[in-house]
Amino acid sequence: MVLERYEVETFLTLAEELHFGRTAERLTVSTGRVSHVVKKLERRIGAPLFARTSRVVQLTPIGRQLADDLAPLVAGMDEAVRRAVDTGRGVTGTLRVAFLGEWTAPVLLRAVALFTERHPDCRVDVHEAQLSNTRSGLVDGSTDVLIASYPFDGMATGPALLSEDRALAVPANHPLARERSVSLEVLADHPVVQYPTATSLEFKRDRTPDRTPSGRPVPKGPSGNTFSEMLSLVALGRGVLPVGDNTRRYYPRPDVAYVPIHDAPPIERGPVWLPSNTTTRVREFVRAAADANAR
Repeated sequence: MVLERYEVETFLTLAEELHFGRTAERLTVSTGRVSHVVKKLERRIGAPLFARTSRVVQLTPIGRQLADDLAPLVAGMDEAVRRAVDTGRGVTGTLRVAFLGEWTAPVLLRAVALFTERHPDCRVDVHEAQLSNTRSGLVDGSTDVLIASYPFDGMATGPALLSEDRALAVPANHPLARERSVSLEVLADHPVVQYPTATSLEFKRDRTPDRTPSGRPVPKGPSGNTFSEMLSLVALGRGVLPVGDNTRRYYPRPDVAYVPIHDAPPIERGPVWLPSNTTTRVREFVRAAADANAR
């Protein structure tokens, strides 16, 4: 049995989204079209691929196996075509790069300068990403390479270009603001402001863990939609927030104090990209970023 490309694309997108509406939106088709393709595919397979209720869509065991088998094959075919195109054209076209956080902008600009020097026929578009669209931009192709914090689950990363210590953002009048440094254990004593839902799961576990190193539960505070909004929640006394130490330089506020965390590992930042979008342009930009920021 030979599957058409649109059938595979519809199936894999639904397997990732587990939502007919979002799948239809990504594929720019109707939800009815998605449902029709899936039902047709299930008839050809001879078994249900998804378990559907009015509220939940889940992969069946057969559906999960098919998704696990198909995804790397599709990614391999796409990469083979990209390599052929890149080899034939050289490093040309347009590369879309983004940065998250003002402190990553200088690193990105140095990388862009060296990449452009090496590959003058390739245009580089630069824009600032927001916490809410970092992952979606990489997935939908509107961003080829993002300079952001690690970890970033589901994406290719590295090498690290920036490293910084961690600090705890607290209200300026908070008792912790008078401390020279604090331990990660204090997170168990105060609500911790949360990152938006769209943020990488591993990133959130790293920045706002569920438990302290000794195993004490960390109470969750309210979520912010942007980093500035999260700091405003801190200033309002709604919680504390672990951040990079550079935050005190780029986000100085009279109502927020930044206290060093003496027992936390450093934060690392660098290139992030979709593994299936590892084109020659992306590889050359990552190489330029590493070279430019090693000088």
